[in-house]
Amino acid sequence: MISRLCHTIFEESIHQYHITDDIDGAMQNPYPVNTLEYLLYTKNWIDTVQWHLEDIIRNPNIDSVLALQIKRRIDKSNQERTDMVEHIDSYFLEKYNHIQPVTHATINTESPAWAIDRLSILMLKIYHMQQEVDRKDATTEHTNACQEKLSILLEQQKDLSTAIDELLQEIEQGKKYMKVYKQMKMYNDPTLNPILYAKHSTPID
Repeated sequence: MISRLCHTIFEESIHQYHITDDIDGAMQNPYPVNTLEYLLYTKNWIDTVQWHLEDIIRNPNIDSVLALQIKRRIDKSNQERTDMVEHIDSYFLEKYNHIQPVTHATINTESPAWAIDRLSILMLKIYHMQQEVDRKDATTEHTNACQEKLSILLEQQKDLSTAIDELLQEIEQGKKYMKVYKQMKMYNDPTLNPILYAKHSTPID
């Protein structure tokens, strides 16, 4: 089951990051390049680093210069995250390109890789919620509230994992088919963002 593979690799990536808990730490991906395992590990590593960048930028006392630097890093990370999702979808497209959909096959609301993206984020939520449950300086009320949230997150993990496995199974059986659209992000494109291309336009006399 693909969800089981995701669980294993995402947990490995999250654990490896938190050994140093350093947003500038180098990723040490143990899997061969261009394998699904490599893509999954890289995807979660990007998510994990960005999680902590998001924490930092929410510091109300953050220096304005540092805040801008972190914001730029988050923007870059979001693009890398999107690119990685598309790489994972390309893997599945190639894997299932020989499958002939049945007559009444349907398309899913999201691609397998975007569902896996949600699972990656969900496992980060679970990891950090568990940290809150285990906090020694927290009040009983805080611990109990976090434990309740953790239980819900774990149920979501189970449901999402089942949905991912069922989606891929239905694609293999031809009951569903993949149709992936590239993310056409406009604000990063200097030819599509008017703020960026205006800088290069010729002034009108």
